[in-house]
Amino acid sequence: MHCSSPKMVCETEIVADEHESIPGAEREPLAVSPARMWPPSPGKGARREQVFIREFERGDHAEVRRIFYEGIMERIPNTAFRGLRQQPHTQLLYAVLTVMCFVMTKSVMLTCCTPLILMGARYYYSRTIILNYLDYAFHTDMADIEAYYMKPTGSCFWVAVLEGKVVGIVAAQGREEDNTVELRRMSVDSRFRGKGIAKALGRRVLEFAMLNNYSAVVLGTTAVKMAAHKLYESLGFQRVGESEDYTLPRMSRSFFERLFFQIRYSRYRLQLHEE
Repeated sequence: MHCSSPKMVCETEIVADEHESIPGAEREPLAVSPARMWPPSPGKGARREQVFIREFERGDHAEVRRIFYEGIMERIPNTAFRGLRQQPHTQLLYAVLTVMCFVMTKSVMLTCCTPLILMGARYYYSRTIILNYLDYAFHTDMADIEAYYMKPTGSCFWVAVLEGKVVGIVAAQGREEDNTVELRRMSVDSRFRGKGIAKALGRRVLEFAMLNNYSAVVLGTTAVKMAAHKLYESLGFQRVGESEDYTLPRMSRSFFERLFFQIRYSRYRLQLHEE
């Protein structure tokens, strides 16, 4: 095992220690303050439930795959319908197609059905592309978590355990070329959201990065829901880039894929040490 971080117990509403208490954190000045990275938790009277953040074990594999699968499957309707609000050019194109349908057919009924047909096509292509992406993930890093994350130096994979159940996952993958660590595969079981589990997982990656003296933590996300972006910002991440027409693995970029599937990709960075 090459995850050089100790196993830890966190609470969902956690009060983080000052960064000076983390071994090795005093090597270089932090570019982000602990107060910004870890805001204070609610008052003493607040109800608290313990969530244990520990390293991945082989027996966790089935639950990890389930949580990852369910989290990615949520992207299908979000990308097909909610994601359209982020694509003004596509909205305009669909409006033009609807008008053209009326001009060419003079059929009010067919024109009224055109938006439904377009939305149906968006759902079909979102489902097809995202299922292909899932198949890709299950044949690469999610097929052998130990080989991809637990054995390489500078990488690790954690699970969140609440009431004896695995309820969340997150990975860290070190990148020697720029001395950064990438936060990956974060997902929380939908039945246990709203308990601070995602934030606890995110903090674990930040602690791991500081323990290993990485200069920054980076991540990329195609999340449509604003809650995910607010989570990263609450951890101290800053958005550093955005792509409006991102290509997922195994996409063919055919005409119909480009017409009915668009996804925004946002890049975030949290600078831990001055370079």
